[in-house]
Amino acid sequence: MAERSTAAVDVADNSGEDPLTAKAGKAASDGVAEAQNTAEQSAKDGDGERRGGEQSVITTPELHSGHKLARRYRLEECVTRLDGFSSWRAVDEKLRRAVGVHILPADHPRARSVLAAARSSALLGDPRFVQVLDAVEENDLVYVVHEWLPDATELTALLAAGPLEAHDAYQLVSQVSQAMAAAHREGLAHLRLTPSAVLRSSTGQYRIRGLAVNAALRGISAERPQRTDTEAIGALLYAALTKRWPYENDAYGLSGLPKGVGLIPPDQVRAGVHRGLSEIAMRALVNDGATASRQEPPCTTPDELAKAVAAMPRIRPPEPDFPTPLEYQRTTYQQGNYGRSPRPGVAAAVATAVPPPPLQSRTGKALKWAVSALLIAALGLGSWQVADKLLDQRGDTKTGDTGTQTSPGGQNQKKPQKPPQPLRIADAGEFMPGGSGIQVDEVPNAVDDKTETAWITPQYLGYANFGNLTNRKQGSGIIVDLGSVQNVRGIDVTMYRAGQKAQVLAADEEATDPSGQDDFPHVLTKLDTVGDRLKATVDKPVRTRYVLIHITELPSDGTGNGFRGGISEIKVLG
Repeated sequence: MAERSTAAVDVADNSGEDPLTAKAGKAASDGVAEAQNTAEQSAKDGDGERRGGEQSVITTPELHSGHKLARRYRLEECVTRLDGFSSWRAVDEKLRRAVGVHILPADHPRARSVLAAARSSALLGDPRFVQVLDAVEENDLVYVVHEWLPDATELTALLAAGPLEAHDAYQLVSQVSQAMAAAHREGLAHLRLTPSAVLRSSTGQYRIRGLAVNAALRGISAERPQRTDTEAIGALLYAALTKRWPYENDAYGLSGLPKGVGLIPPDQVRAGVHRGLSEIAMRALVNDGATASRQEPPCTTPDELAKAVAAMPRIRPPEPDFPTPLEYQRTTYQQGNYGRSPRPGVAAAVATAVPPPPLQSRTGKALKWAVSALLIAALGLGSWQVADKLLDQRGDTKTGDTGTQTSPGGQNQKKPQKPPQPLRIADAGEFMPGGSGIQVDEVPNAVDDKTETAWITPQYLGYANFGNLTNRKQGSGIIVDLGSVQNVRGIDVTMYRAGQKAQVLAADEEATDPSGQDDFPHVLTKLDTVGDRLKATVDKPVRTRYVLIHITELPSDGTGNGFRGGISEIKVLG
């Protein structure tokens, strides 16, 4: 809880202008929640898009394919038309890419909350969410532009093919719960976390679309948004394990549970369900009777759920099925059809009935013997050169244990060194020179061998040096613990975003618990603005156990006045 309050202070107090600006942003986010309806009922009835009360009160403006917004976004196909708003697949003609667009009249009762939700979501800048690219009010219209991921597949479509494998279900609940925990730390809720809101990319990464915006469009709110989103994640996991929706009503192309049986664990619905994942689903759905029998407390926030998933033994992917090798078949070359392509169905008959064309003439024999003689001569010459080289090397004299060899000419030659290899990272922690952390819970994302996860700073307003806050002027970063003293020869860091000012330092060999910048006297890379990758090697290995990736300034996050950075993956080379 202490870390969450610290992160909130980082966002709220760093504007450099008027503290009310940050408070107004928070109020706008809260206004989104107050302007919405209940997400829990939406999930349980399976189709919150057709609830009574506000249907067809306001008609969507007359739009059509080919219509342009801001002389830039060309509408292509309407994918949703409901409750006075419409959603489109469109093309950003300026950047030549596909985008999605939500459109509603400026006088729509939800227009203000949709704009506030879209702008708050855009400020998050977390790559695990489908990004909001633009939120505009013009010409009596309000429209929100977001990413369009053509290579991603909705969870709805994945489940149509059957339940997910245990490893895939584990990745789903792990990635989605971590992403939603990060969103709630910034005061953002989803409240409309359905199978159609979760996408899986071609690389296996899960992306969440519609953060705050989908709920604002439909007027959904919740008194306990964290619990609502946690139950929604539990429902997604339940569906992934069983291909059943965990309520009595059918929803999202999935059959509901039989009426009257209540909420039963996934491993009682379908044979072969992973027991640990079944328990996680029930803890997220907060079914006290089911969880009590397993003596496990319910998870009421995405953060609690993410920690419960992280505490599980990691589920490995299934072994790949190698195809049976094809039966050996004779080729046309082996059958004597040199350079010819016999007709289908005739090749076998030709191969058995017609002998290969003879090359038995005197000219052919002479040519064959000449080619053989040349090949033998070439092989002999090559063998002689190899043997001569080996004898020369045997005659060389080695000098001491310095890793050099003395050639007959008297010149010393160094043995080639192996390229640096990644060292095992035993632990990692946040660099906190100001005494308080930023995103301590996300540090493991920077050392999990996955570039799609990251340790990401909050947004800082006005100043690149962490908002020019007193406790952040020395920057932040991550301290890597190698477990024991190692010979460090280099570093390979994948940055969350290009343009960060960073350096890499190492502690003394005798250091036990370094925490300040003075505890890292050895410079592996100089302080400089870096791109997407910070990669370097040193001429002389440094003996150390602790390595610091130190960030002093953050790049712009594209909002005009905001700055945000982070680290996606760290590899220490030895």
